[in-house]
Amino acid sequence: MPASAVALEWIAVASLDDLWVREMINVQVGDEHILLVRLTNDDIRAYQGQCPHQKSLLADGELDGHTLTCAAHMWQFNLSTGKGVNPEGCHLKRHPSKVQDSIIFVGMIRA
Repeated sequence: MPASAVALEWIAVASLDDLWVREMINVQVGDEHILLVRLTNDDIRAYQGQCPHQKSLLADGELDGHTLTCAAHMWQFNLSTGKGVNPEGCHLKRHPSKVQDSIIFVGMIRA
């Protein structure tokens, strides 16, 4: 593999029993916070776990449908897309996720 190549490492972060439908939790992979959200039974998403505004934990916010409101300063994000609702110019970084044998994995890029 060339020195500049990157690899995706799948990290087990939670079980399906830890994350119910329309629920979100914070998990930590190394020193990075990851927001896990289960929008529907089969739709689990992983995003950066801290608000881009002032690094507050997004899991401390409120989830209403697919809209997450940050607890610190009320910034809002559409968790179907990761795009900012208020303000519109911001977005959340999305990480790949998958479920295997009832375990949730997050794909982290490793150099």
